[in-house]
Amino acid sequence: MRLAELSARSGVSTATIKYYLREGLLHPGRRVTATQAEYDEGHLRRLRLVRALIQVGGIPVASAREVLAALQDGDLDRNERLGSAVWALPHGPAPDDDDPATEVGRRTADALLDRLDWSYRPASEASAAPAYGMLVTAIATLSRLGYPCSVRDLEPYGRAVERMAVTDLDLVERYGTPEEQVEAAVALTVLYEPVLLSLRRLAQAEESGRRFGGK
Repeated sequence: MRLAELSARSGVSTATIKYYLREGLLHPGRRVTATQAEYDEGHLRRLRLVRALIQVGGIPVASAREVLAALQDGDLDRNERLGSAVWALPHGPAPDDDDPATEVGRRTADALLDRLDWSYRPASEASAAPAYGMLVTAIATLSRLGYPCSVRDLEPYGRAVERMAVTDLDLVERYGTPEEQVEAAVALTVLYEPVLLSLRRLAQAEESGRRFGGK
């Protein structure tokens, strides 16, 4: 397809596609003349991913480039590529080691992972996954403000997201090729987070109505 058709099918303007090409977020098309190129379904799929990352997820171009580089690393298997790509997504603030509550957060996070029997363990602070750091920071904040954050309090959330992870990967496996699956996993990580947040709040409203309605 030519650039105009790629734009129409993807919903991305031609000017934005050209910008993505210049920034290396989209690989060049097959040159047919000095001024024209042809694009294929791979370009369309990649554009949808880039759009999910940047236009919907609000991810900076530099971070999106890191995510895409991880997806294209042929030395990694699917699991490693997915892990590297998700690692490159923007995350919350890293733990503040000057905060005494951080050590509480770290101990609780490690104990929670043990209780859940999850295999992830950071080899060092420098190599810790950003999601682990987010968890430590969140628990530290709860602890500092005096809200429940023991392993017993947090375990039900861990069990719930275990089931969600199964659903996530079931969705990913609907895609045909390993490349499509890894790209879909990253896109769905970004696109489903607002779905999960909104459903949680709606479920809280539903449960609140059951417990406290009319009182």
